Parts: sequence; C-alpha cells; structure tokens
Amino acid sequence: MDPKEAVSKVTVPLILERKLRGEKITCLTAYDCPTGWLVDEAGIDLVLVGDSLAEVVLGYESTLPVTSEEMLHHLRAVRRGVRRALLIGDLPYGAFHVTEEDTLRVAIQYMKAGAEAVKLEGGKKRFAQIRRLVDAEIPVVGHIGLTPQSLHAMGGYRVQGKTLESASELLADAQAIEDAGAFALVLEGIPRELAAMITRRLRIPTIGIGAGPDCDGQVLVLHDLLGLTLRPPAKFVRRYADLGSAAREALARFRGDVAAGRFPSDAESYHLPAALREQLGREAVAPVSAALPVR
Repeated sequence: MDPKEAVSKVTVPLILERKLRGEKITCLTAYDCPTGWLVDEAGIDLVLVGDSLAEVVLGYESTLPVTSEEMLHHLRAVRRGVRRALLIGDLPYGAFHVTEEDTLRVAIQYMKAGAEAVKLEGGKKRFAQIRRLVDAEIPVVGHIGLTPQSLHAMGGYRVQGKTLESASELLADAQAIEDAGAFALVLEGIPRELAAMITRRLRIPTIGIGAGPDCDGQVLVLHDLLGLTLRPPAKFVRRYADLGSAAREALARFRGDVAAGRFPSDAESYHLPAALREQLGREAVAPVSAALPVR
C-alpha cells in the first residue's frame, strides 16, 4: 500500500498505536513550504521544523543562536506545505530554560503558528516543563542523548551513554520524560544497545538518530539525506541523493550557456506578431549583435 494512502492524517494517537503494532515511524526535517510539501508527499509520518535550521539554512555555526522568532517564521512556511504528516516544532535554546510559564508561552506561539506538537531537549530536568505543556493540551516530544543545544556542557558532539553511570542516567531520563506525559522520545547519538533497552522499557515510541536500528522510528536532517550540506556527514547519515553536486553542475552549465549566448534560445523567447514585426521593419527581426556599431 502506498504510505500516503495508509492514513489521511497522522495524529498523536496514531503514532502511539504504531509502537503497539510494531510499525516503524518515519521523521524528517523541513524548513520551508517546498521542503515541507516534498516530505509530506513522500508519506513521511512526522515533519520536524528542527533547530538544525540554524546550521543548514541560516548558516550559524551551531543550533544555539537561532531564536523563537526565526523558528516561527519557518514553521509557518512549512505549515503551508504539510497536510498529512504530524508537524512538530523544535523549541530553541533559551525557550525552556527559565520558567515553565516562559516555556508555555513560546509553545503556545508554536501551536498558533500551525505546529501540532513541540520538541525540547533534556531529561529529568525538563519534567516540570513537559508536564506544564501536556497540562495545556500541547503534545510533546522529548530528546535525550547527544543534545546539540548542550554541546558546550558535553564538550562537543560526543556519543553519550558509553559508561555505566551515563547509561543509567539516560535510562532514568527516558522514564522521566514518559512519566511527564511526552508522547515520543528522540534518542540521539547513543549506543545501539542502550537505545534498544530504552525502546523496550518505554510505552511511548522512540525515534532514533545515530542510535541504531532498534528504535521505533528514525529521523534525519533533510539536507544531510539529500547531500545539501557543506559539512562532512556524521557516521549515522545515509545520503540517499547528492543534490549538492547536481546543483553545482547545473549552475555551471547555466553560467556557460549564458556566457556563450546559448541561453535563452529562440524557442525559449517570446515573439512579436508577424504583422507588428513588418510594421517595425528590419530592426525588429535583426539580432542585437548585428545592430552594434563596429569600433
């Protein structure tokens, strides 16, 4: 069955049912109307307007600088392209680090902009924020493991959960996020075996990125998948296309065709009606180069 025909609209209850039925969940990022439309048309279940926007679209060095206002601008654009998938907005750094009411205020802005859920990073320490959002009927996706907004505290983009202590901490974080009321949990940059343990223990689905194949679903950054980023891909990225090379080749061909006068051709041009050409005389049909004075 075509994935787009399987369900007319992806909802939170449907995502929870997917785990119970053992059906894999797909998730990709999108940052504007065209990418939202493409991902949605492909039958992807979850579309995430990720704070990776900061790096792959806005050119920042990390996710930290992106603001709620910038995220909202792109969220509204993606909303116009998505119809079937469940649309999730990523809360940026600073949006949930002060008070629960600040978190709620930003999340409400996201929902009014068209989000159907929000995602935030962190484990047990985010329990109160997640609970507050869920109490306000805002669906929440958690995110633990390698959390990019914590890159300075972690000492860079490092795989997490490789010691007994850190693995135990992540297991506790995962349970706390489920207990707080989140309906799904992103596991990023952790060992496959640990991700499998968390997936087995939780009632809510896990969405992996660099966490192995045993999670209930998988997410990638769209630009990584399509080969549209300048940075070297992470180990867990599978490039399904190399649109960057294709784009560079197309741009070079365009430049060459314009420089050589091959673009546009006569067939790609509009023309005057024959009667008007006759009235205007020879100048209307002579090429511009022929009319240039010899120097």
